[in-house]
Amino acid sequence: MKTIQLFLLGCLLSFPALADVAPNQKQALFDLYQATNGSSWNHTWDLNAAVSTWHGITIQDDKVIALELSFNNLNGELPQSLGDLEDLVKLDLAFNSIEGDLPESFYALTKIEVVKLFSNKLSGEISANIENLTQLRHLELFNNNFSGNIPANIGKLVSLETLLLSSNKFIGKLPSTIGDLTALEVLSVFDNNLFGKVPSTIGKLANLEELVLANNAFYGDLPGELAMCTNLKTLMIGNNGFKGEFANFQERFPNMIMFEFENSNSKGTIATLDTED
Repeated sequence: MKTIQLFLLGCLLSFPALADVAPNQKQALFDLYQATNGSSWNHTWDLNAAVSTWHGITIQDDKVIALELSFNNLNGELPQSLGDLEDLVKLDLAFNSIEGDLPESFYALTKIEVVKLFSNKLSGEISANIENLTQLRHLELFNNNFSGNIPANIGKLVSLETLLLSSNKFIGKLPSTIGDLTALEVLSVFDNNLFGKVPSTIGKLANLEELVLANNAFYGDLPGELAMCTNLKTLMIGNNGFKGEFANFQERFPNMIMFEFENSNSKGTIATLDTED
């Protein structure tokens, strides 16, 4: 009888480890470990231990809901199996040395709310399939090597509050669909290769508090609709081709705290808010 009791106790004790996470999610984590030189991470994983004990992993109901490995010396590319972490709500891999394109499976993480991939070496274009990530509230991709256009489909991310795309190699115009992001509070595209006029739809961003357009090739007048963004606290537009002398421009925005407009190419013409051609 004692032998049977000990056996049953052993089964009960081992059950949590066996039920830790679904096999495909554990495999996806293992693939990430292998693809990014996990043995050299600052906080590595004991692959023989339960997933719930691994650094940076949050599990709820046997599902991985958060992967947080910032400042952890990840080197390599993200595996295609990343998409098997289908219950992820937060992905934070900032301040590492991750290279290559975002795998297409990334755009299948339809429950994701927070993505922090800034300060890596990621490259390639942002897929139009980003429209699938409708739960996204914070998308932070700054300080990488992303290129191509900012996809118009980004306007489908209507829950987005923070969009940080600065210090990349994006080209083309700021899409007019940016005005559909009515929950947006922070928009930063500083230090890219964007050009053209700022779309008038930006005036629809009533919740916008920070707008950073500096160090691009935008030109012309700022759209008159920008005056509708009365919650603006930070506006940085320097080192572009905008018209005008902006010294008194700040008075148009009652909540403005920081306004940076200096441009070495400015000729001191009259600043205006005008509608888009």
